[in-house]
Amino acid sequence: MQYRRVKTPGATYFFTVVTFHRGKILCEPENRELLRTAFHNTRMRHPFTIDAFVLLPDHLHCIWTLPVDDIDYSMRWNAIKGHFSRYCLDKYKTPSSLSQKHKRAQTIWQPRFWEHQIRDDWDYEKHCDYIHWNPVKHGLAVRPGDWAYSSFHRFVQLGIYPHNWAYMSEVGTNLNDDFGE
Repeated sequence: MQYRRVKTPGATYFFTVVTFHRGKILCEPENRELLRTAFHNTRMRHPFTIDAFVLLPDHLHCIWTLPVDDIDYSMRWNAIKGHFSRYCLDKYKTPSSLSQKHKRAQTIWQPRFWEHQIRDDWDYEKHCDYIHWNPVKHGLAVRPGDWAYSSFHRFVQLGIYPHNWAYMSEVGTNLNDDFGE
């Protein structure tokens, strides 16, 4: 099956990437470091900017901006997921089915990812808010600042959010869309 994806040079995209069968492996210390290395190595070879990010046990969300003349986010995800899969410990891999073994497929990631091209400033803001609210949505934190694996803390340092953002407001009730989940 051929998937049709929007590809605009230099655009900004929101992504959701999920583990195989929603395995809760990504926040394990060795896997966080492995994922960090996979992103770093990929960005060194194929630059892009990570605008916002959250890592949860079974999935991640992020917003990337590609270089002006570049459209190939799929290649970057392939490199990141491939690096992680190659070096991930076997204890985190789900046993493969016969067809997966035949294809030599790994059982760490769902085969595809979800992407959305950011259309304007409002869309960007809404997706950043969704990323930072996600640990609260999934019951992993009481407020966004309680979750360590998020760009929320950088947004606070930059003055984009107050430190108590979404804690004493109604913002959470507006962020219950399921962007790619």
